[in-house]
Amino acid sequence: MAREFRVRREQVLPATPEQVWNAVATGEGNLGWLYPMDVEPRVGGAVSRGQATVVEWEPPRRFACRTADQGGFSNTLDYAVEAHGDSAARLSMGVHWVHTGAVDDGWDTRADAAEKHIDFYQHSLAEYLRHFAGRRAAYVTATRPDPAVPGALGAVRDRLGLSGTAGAGDTVKVTLPARPGAPVEAVVDFLDADFLGLRTADALYRFYDGSAWNWPVWLGHHLFAPDADAGVESVTRAWDTWLAEVAP
Repeated sequence: MAREFRVRREQVLPATPEQVWNAVATGEGNLGWLYPMDVEPRVGGAVSRGQATVVEWEPPRRFACRTADQGGFSNTLDYAVEAHGDSAARLSMGVHWVHTGAVDDGWDTRADAAEKHIDFYQHSLAEYLRHFAGRRAAYVTATRPDPAVPGALGAVRDRLGLSGTAGAGDTVKVTLPARPGAPVEAVVDFLDADFLGLRTADALYRFYDGSAWNWPVWLGHHLFAPDADAGVESVTRAWDTWLAEVAP
């Protein structure tokens, strides 16, 4: 019997349908809020997301891609965009897994992690469109390879300089390893037990605590400064070193 997992989210976004489309259906747009995911713009085109293939392509309204393996597993990501008033768009996005073969013991763990990560990514999409739409992004990622222990995100917060009382919506000063000198002003745009999001004037900083799923602590940052591309390698090294020192 096939086993399935579905997630669907809808949100009204502060952008035109064309801006939303560019954010979700182009490689340059995905760098601003998700992760590197290049899209060949046609049905049958390649998508650099688990060797996926475009299965729907109707710009600027519908985009879907699917990946499948020989073990009977498929993963479909789909987006539907429509106008919502004069200056906003409604986005419906979904993830659909189907497994027709034997499901391993990690299915429930991956499903729980996927649902929570999707919520954080969708929040980041809104932040990108509200504050950085159309700006070119450089993407930085770093991972501490060992599985995180409970409390890892607290250690990350402490090293950044966030007080224990800081919450979502607060403006704070944070110390960033790739930006030596005075602390940087940031807004805590997302905070829960598993994720931390910070927004500065020229970046979205995203921190992921994998301890709930026996995964590592890692980060994915979206940098919008004009010269960000030139410094990706040095910034990545700085964050790699920082995570190795900080995350328990």
